Amino acid sequence: VAWYQELARKTIDEIHSRGRDAIIVGGTGLYIKAIVDDLNFPDTDPVIRSRLELEAIEQGPAALFQRLEKLDPAAALAIDRANTRRIVRALEVIEITGQPFTANLPREESSRYPAAFHFGLSQDRESLDIRVSNRVDSMWESGLIAEVETLVGQGLREGVTAQKALGYAQVLQMLDGLLTSDQALEETKRVTRQYIRRQDTWFSRDSRLHWLGHYENRLEKILTRLNS
Repeated sequence: VAWYQELARKTIDEIHSRGRDAIIVGGTGLYIKAIVDDLNFPDTDPVIRSRLELEAIEQGPAALFQRLEKLDPAAALAIDRANTRRIVRALEVIEITGQPFTANLPREESSRYPAAFHFGLSQDRESLDIRVSNRVDSMWESGLIAEVETLVGQGLREGVTAQKALGYAQVLQMLDGLLTSDQALEETKRVTRQYIRRQDTWFSRDSRLHWLGHYENRLEKILTRLNS
């Protein structure tokens, strides 16, 4: 995320230097906020990180999550208790900085681009779930299983983040005999819907967002807002 933040901001500065306006489209809440807000990325400490990862293996992620709940309740509310990587990172930051993990999260009042307009596209839950189902079906039909098999040969299992990506994680479980292909397909749909709900929660806290319904003339509303 830190690399993305630096590259994106340099690109925006270059666009502004030409007298143009930059438009940022898509991305998860964290990546968007990394660009527009004052989001700091404390250094990592390999020793602390390794120790916490070992504790997660020996004690289980639940024990680390309970520790996070005591040290930073706000962070515990924002992090999935099953996401070991994020739990470890939060505890690492707390130990390195001596501050709550949430002290490093972005605040609206610290926006790097205070004049920016923020728009979000909303969709009713039923239609969105259908789109998720169709998209995952398309991923399977387009060769996701073969893609993962190829990536395994290139070191996918050694990638801490990549192997947990939506779709990849479920296909890996299938290749390990833990799920059938149909089960992996349905599990990918389920976790994708969960992920969307977490993103909804993330963005719902941002009062700068102007939400546009799927039934509205979105372009017209955006232009009206920009010209107001």
